[in-house]
Amino acid sequence: MNNRVGIDAGGSLIKIAYEENGILHYRKQPISEMDEALGWLKLISSNKSIFLTGGRAGKIKAKLFPESEIVDEFSSACEGANYLMRKEGLPAAENSLLINIGTGTSWFKIEGEEYNRVLGSGIGGGTFMGMGRLLADSSDFANLVHMSASGQRGNVDLLVKDLYHPEEPPIPGDLTASNFAKTEAINASSRADKMASFMNLIAETITLLTVQTAALHGIKNVIFIGSTLAGNKPLQDSLAYYCKMSGLEPIFLQNGEFSGAIGAMLR
Repeated sequence: MNNRVGIDAGGSLIKIAYEENGILHYRKQPISEMDEALGWLKLISSNKSIFLTGGRAGKIKAKLFPESEIVDEFSSACEGANYLMRKEGLPAAENSLLINIGTGTSWFKIEGEEYNRVLGSGIGGGTFMGMGRLLADSSDFANLVHMSASGQRGNVDLLVKDLYHPEEPPIPGDLTASNFAKTEAINASSRADKMASFMNLIAETITLLTVQTAALHGIKNVIFIGSTLAGNKPLQDSLAYYCKMSGLEPIFLQNGEFSGAIGAMLR
């Protein structure tokens, strides 16, 4: 793969995977810095074949790399995830559900070498960033993740234990009865509290869709990839908690946000 470069140009980020001296390297930048990233790539890729995937692949091909090849983004994500599974010493993703949480979220059923997209949702990292601007007046991903980790969503969400107080609830009390339902307390809650609540809403929504899709296809193993999970321990922890509670076995792939770029390069 030394003579190949994979580029995944999505809605929020541009991700690049390339190999040098047997070592796989990764680079990502906001889509607003695409010209800078691709200018750098043009300098190092004079003898390399370029493989593009993602929604902006056509624009990049026309503008900078006319000899490049465009690869289907869904198969690229699945191929790249299988590569990372093998690299981490995990069994191949056979009879599994692959969930790619990028700007939006896609679900893929993997059976051996067969990949089928079975569901999609507009809930994802783009939603998190947009609501971060509305709720916390910030568009910095790392800052919003930090806020969500430090906030108390119980100051915003109506929890099961709130409904049953002072009685003991029949299910875990920290589960959500209604998101953002403490209407009288919301104005007094902090930005961190609001972001903690919204991060949990994303996790709950994605988990519910995952549980229903997995049940429909008789699957227990679920694999999570995507840029929204990178450096986002609060989301990973919540997804793992809710999936295990629902009888699913979640796996979070290291460098999973580069699955599309890796898959394009492998193709």
